[in-house]
Amino acid sequence: MEKLQQLLEKHIAETMYQLVASNPVKGEETIKLKLRPILQKDHLLYQASSFIGTQVIHKNYSKNDAVTAVCFAMETKFRQLEIHTTSHIVTVLISKKGKMTVKEKVVTGAEKEIDLTHNRKKKYLLEEGKAVGFLIDLGIQEESGKILKSKYDKFRQINRFLEFIEDIIPELDKEQKIHILDFGCGKSYLTFAMYHFLKNVKGLDISITGLDLKKDVIEHCNRLAEKYEYQELHFLHGDIADYSQEHSIDMVVTLHACDTATDHALQKAVDWNAKVILSVPCCQHELNRQIKCTELDGILKYGLIKERMSALITDAIRAELLTEQGYSVQILEFIDMEHTPKNILIRAVKTGRVLNNKREELEKLFQFLHVDPALNRLLRNE
Repeated sequence: MEKLQQLLEKHIAETMYQLVASNPVKGEETIKLKLRPILQKDHLLYQASSFIGTQVIHKNYSKNDAVTAVCFAMETKFRQLEIHTTSHIVTVLISKKGKMTVKEKVVTGAEKEIDLTHNRKKKYLLEEGKAVGFLIDLGIQEESGKILKSKYDKFRQINRFLEFIEDIIPELDKEQKIHILDFGCGKSYLTFAMYHFLKNVKGLDISITGLDLKKDVIEHCNRLAEKYEYQELHFLHGDIADYSQEHSIDMVVTLHACDTATDHALQKAVDWNAKVILSVPCCQHELNRQIKCTELDGILKYGLIKERMSALITDAIRAELLTEQGYSVQILEFIDMEHTPKNILIRAVKTGRVLNNKREELEKLFQFLHVDPALNRLLRNE
């Protein structure tokens, strides 16, 4: 650690623009630590960002305290460290036996400009200050491009969703038209954003259909699509369970479809062999009415706890059922909990690898909880 301390004292300076500690030891909940210089009231400090699950915790240090904090982190939590300065890239690897390997690389070319501002402006896929027609009509932007204060959370939500969309672009076949279906599209903030981003920004050949039960909302969305000459964006009035398509569906999006409406959307997506599924469930009531487990009686007697546990279990079961159907599934945080409690996104990408042993696991779980989830019944045509 003495050698590491000397290394950090040398490189944690004004010329360093980023330090990243990663590769956590087994059982460590902090998955990554970042350090960068900031200028606060004319004092040079070092801001540490600890990534714990979906949370990020920030703390500012003096140089000496930053060196001590990073040394401690490398001694107890991580096995890899990268230090980026304007002149060097330093990589530190620590083996399980504590042996340290250091590699230094000289940086050539133009010197990187270091941003010492405390609060760096967030870079959104839809830029702040740049007017977009549909955002103005949907009441999120002023004509100048300024985001309305009351709609800033919605603006962040739209951009967060587009980040998920950008991540799955490589999974789609860009050699042919990409067909996307948005179940329960509502006012279609995200539908319009998805079309604008994929068609106008990324230049992909896409067709998007939005479906919702509110006829007046659908009529309004069709008028906006026509106004902005979004020729491959269409909105239909109808129910998820009754919808049938005329062509293959590459991606199914379902945002805040209430209770088992989400299950109908997921079942449709599976039946169509959709390559990608993005689902933000809502109002998971079904299992709350069904769940009955003697072993959990002590905690399920609290109504609020039962409601929240039922919602989480519902989405975990949905993820497992999609896995059984040959999807690689992730459950991700859609938006910060402080902005909305409906913050879980299920992202599923078709792999075709069906897990035959998953059925036995699921049946044991259903018996333990005394539940019969809607998606399970729909997928098995019961």
